[in-house]
Amino acid sequence: MSDTNGKVFVVGLGPGSLEIVTPAAQQAIERSDYVVGYHTYLRLAPSLFRGKQVVSSGMRQEVDRARKAAEIASTGKTVAVVCSGDSGIYGMAGLVYEICDGMPPVEIEVIPGVPAFVAAAALLGAPLMHDFSAISLSDLLTPWATIAHRIDLAAQADFVIAIYNPRSHGRRTQIVDARSILLRHRRPATPVGIVSKAYREGQSLVLTDLERMLDSTIDMSTVLIIGNSQTYVQDGKMITPRGYGNKYELGTNNERS
Repeated sequence: MSDTNGKVFVVGLGPGSLEIVTPAAQQAIERSDYVVGYHTYLRLAPSLFRGKQVVSSGMRQEVDRARKAAEIASTGKTVAVVCSGDSGIYGMAGLVYEICDGMPPVEIEVIPGVPAFVAAAALLGAPLMHDFSAISLSDLLTPWATIAHRIDLAAQADFVIAIYNPRSHGRRTQIVDARSILLRHRRPATPVGIVSKAYREGQSLVLTDLERMLDSTIDMSTVLIIGNSQTYVQDGKMITPRGYGNKYELGTNNERS
C-alpha cells in the first residue's frame, strides 16, 4: 500500500446517547480528518464532530456515502463513516468493503458500537438471555417473501426475535403480516417489548403482548423484541430464562404471564 493511501474507519455510534458511544469510536473519530454519515445520525452527537470536515447526505444514499469516503481516503486522508448502532449490523461496514474493492486500495477498520436491539433489550430487562434472531422488515433490498419465510422459520424454532425497521410511511402492512405469521406459532399472550428512540430524547417503552402489539405506535425508530415460549414479565421487566432454574434451585417462584 502506498504511503499516500488513507484509511476508512466504519464507526458504530450506538443508539444515540453520547454516554454509550464507545471510547474506541470516539478515538476513531478524533483521528479522522473527515466524517461521512446520514444527516440524522450526525445530529445525534454533534459534539463528536467538531473540527472535522463533515459530509452529510440523506436516506437511501448509502452507496454515495461509501464511494465518497473511499474517494477521500484515496487522497491520503482518514475518514470516519458513521452509523447508528453497530456498523456491521444493518450498517455501512459491508458496503464500504464492497465499494473500496473496486477503487484504489485504502485501509479499512470497523469499529463496533452498541446495536439497537441490545440497547432495547437492556431497557426492557433481559429478553435476549437465550437464542435469538434479528430480522429487518424493510423490503427495499430483500424480497418480502424471503423476509416472511425467515420470520416463519424463526418463530417455529422458538427464537426470541428482534425486529428492525418495522414500519415506515411507505411500508404499513409488513408488521401486520409479521404478527400474523408469528401467531401461527406463538400464543397471543407472548410478551412483546416495543422500544422507540432508545437512550435518546423521546425514548419510549411499551411492554405488551403479541395480541395487542399493533395498538402501540411503531415506526422506523422502533425496535420490537418478541419473546419465545418461555419469556415472561415480572415487575415490569421482560425476561427470557436461560435455563438455570431447570438445573439449579434458584429459590424463585415466578408466575408466567
